[in-house]
Amino acid sequence: MIIDFRSDTVTQPTKKMLKVMMSAKIGDDVLGDDPTTIELEKYAASLFGMEAALFCPSGTMTNQIAIKVHTQSPGEVICGDLSHIYHYEGGGIGFNSGLSTRLIEGISGKITADQVLQNINPDDVHAPPTQLVSLENTVNKGGGVFYDFTEIKKIKAVCNQHNIPLHLDGARLFNALIETEEREIDYGNCFDSISICLSKGLGAPIGSLLLGNADFIKKARRIRKILGGGMRQTGYIAAAGLYALQNNVTRLKEDHLLAQKIGKLLNDQTFVEKVSKIETNIIIFEHSKSYQTEELLNKLNVLGIRAVKMGQSKIRFVTHLNLPENTLELLKIALPQMQ
Repeated sequence: MIIDFRSDTVTQPTKKMLKVMMSAKIGDDVLGDDPTTIELEKYAASLFGMEAALFCPSGTMTNQIAIKVHTQSPGEVICGDLSHIYHYEGGGIGFNSGLSTRLIEGISGKITADQVLQNINPDDVHAPPTQLVSLENTVNKGGGVFYDFTEIKKIKAVCNQHNIPLHLDGARLFNALIETEEREIDYGNCFDSISICLSKGLGAPIGSLLLGNADFIKKARRIRKILGGGMRQTGYIAAAGLYALQNNVTRLKEDHLLAQKIGKLLNDQTFVEKVSKIETNIIIFEHSKSYQTEELLNKLNVLGIRAVKMGQSKIRFVTHLNLPENTLELLKIALPQMQ
């Protein structure tokens, strides 16, 4: 049996989700008349207390659209040094928006209000104007850690003082919300735009949403079209996203509990040097220097365990709804064979 820890993006629709998808009412989303997509966008916007939403194929697209709408070249984006928008979006900040990036070294990718304040450029022709601050919650490369919302509010206050919009890459935001028991509407009140992913732990096959005020989303829709993100009968996949938001959020806690148990199991293995702090569904561990990372990944693969490299001597496991029910028991048998 295969245990696929590569990402929570490998999730596939459940039978219930597929049934909802196949019975979805459809139209043409580019023409603005796909009823299920409209329902999804309205539901997500209302969930966060925001005026509007835009359905897109990916979180990379929602992030890149947000950056483009919020800014005007020349300019600069402030973000954490582990940010997805910097590391995993193909250089889109420079390519799509013509901006430079100010990376702040945070704690597991989390930055503070004081750091943001210190990195806002002066009004000087030698420096690009700071035009956007972007946070990631949870932080993927940081091991799925989440922000203290008090610090987010402090960052927002700094942004307000300097008239700088605040964007959230919330690809795994619901993983943070289910742990902190914070409310979506509080995030909606704090951020000028929010990207949420439907195809990770929530289990939809495709899609992300960009949230903001009505004028922002109107501009975002134009950029989506330019980037080739205008799709037609999106109701089938929008139905999956709607089902995911309405049914698969609370079960994320199960992924987090499993991650904790796997982390404890990994700590007992001789090939593991250190397991990073686990807060949600991401497990990052450093392996013994006696192994090459690719060698270790190959050994895991032979045992039916799929994983990915996550930096120097680091490997990532991600828990999700499509793992076998007896995942922990299977690992207890497989991992000792790595010794």
